[in-house]
Amino acid sequence: MAVIVRLRRMGGNKKPFFRVVATDSRRPNEGRFLEALGWYDPKKKGTNFELKADRVEYWVSKGARLSDTVRSLMRKLRKAATPAAQA
Repeated sequence: MAVIVRLRRMGGNKKPFFRVVATDSRRPNEGRFLEALGWYDPKKKGTNFELKADRVEYWVSKGARLSDTVRSLMRKLRKAATPAAQA
């Protein structure tokens, strides 16, 4: 089974909301998934996402691929976690 960590669209018309899920790559975006790993709200100001980084790393260690958007969210999460004492 080819596992991918990607976004699952939720919400109504013109009010997108996404869940970050680990799923079989052959399943549709709104289909069954293996595990919910967080959420992403592109319309929200400020902190607009939350991820379980340890669970994402677990799936990557098992061979899962990350979608482009999830890869970007992970990059933002790691950047926010590092101390800004490099001034």
